[in-house]
Amino acid sequence: MSNDPYAALGLKKTATDEEIRKAYRKIARTSHPDLNPDDAGAEARFKAASAAYDLLKDPQQRARFDRGEIDATGQERAPHGFYREHAEQPGNPYRSGRQYQYSGGAEEFDASDIFAEFLRQRGREGAGFAGFGTDRGAGHSGGGFAARGPDRHYTLEIPFLEAVNGGKTRITLPDGGSLEVRIPEGASDGQTLRLRGKGGPGMGGGPSGDALVTLGVTAHRLFERQGNDIVLTLPITIDEAALGAKVAVPTIRGSVNLTIPKGASSGRILRLRGRGVKPMGGGAQGDQRVILSVVMPPKIDAELAGFLEGWRKTHAYDPRKGMTP
Repeated sequence: MSNDPYAALGLKKTATDEEIRKAYRKIARTSHPDLNPDDAGAEARFKAASAAYDLLKDPQQRARFDRGEIDATGQERAPHGFYREHAEQPGNPYRSGRQYQYSGGAEEFDASDIFAEFLRQRGREGAGFAGFGTDRGAGHSGGGFAARGPDRHYTLEIPFLEAVNGGKTRITLPDGGSLEVRIPEGASDGQTLRLRGKGGPGMGGGPSGDALVTLGVTAHRLFERQGNDIVLTLPITIDEAALGAKVAVPTIRGSVNLTIPKGASSGRILRLRGRGVKPMGGGAQGDQRVILSVVMPPKIDAELAGFLEGWRKTHAYDPRKGMTP
């Protein structure tokens, strides 16, 4: 991947967590290999963005990268002087100052350079060296090498009601296989689900990587989610507003009856307790807020017009009183 994960997402180092998430989702939606099967450039952009997001989405890991403790792949960086300090240890056969013979004669040089190159070569061959490796799944054991498999990144569009209520679905993989994804109740737009061991296979007996599935929740024609609350605009007639009524109201789990108080106006908010989203981490369930909207009949007939004209003469009032600037 690029040495600059921020550049892979088209961002600056000062980007917020929310900007990082939005940038990744934008690239995932436009450059995913499933949507661009014959576009090598799109696949490269998606892979680079996925690797960058995997690094930067964790605040602690991002901070370590910004401090220069790890590189863009998440590998540990050796601190300054690391190679020389180990090369100078007593008993090291490659300590500096020793002379080596070759066909051109004798030349004295610093053997710590050999030690450094030795570690670099081992790092390139195995992505980890016993005692100096990383904690990302690579290591040596008994002269062998085992590495954790790569993570696989996917995007999945799900309906609004499936996100708030939970469910199961399957995604088709590039190789033609499929993967079952359990959507937890209360899942949100942009959330990434981690499926342990469902990524690429490991090497040398190492564990498989994970599948990282980023959710995109489609909009609903009736409901809007605000935190754990559900918001619904409910049309009511003029007689229901004036006289009050009991009406059926849709919720994310079915229809319930709601009492409209007498004299209700457009914009009034009624609350259905516990009819919102159940938080994934536990806690109190959200509510459903119902915003009333008084809707006039499609046609004002002579009877209604005559009644209102007579009513206006004896019951006139000014709802805009006091609105002068």
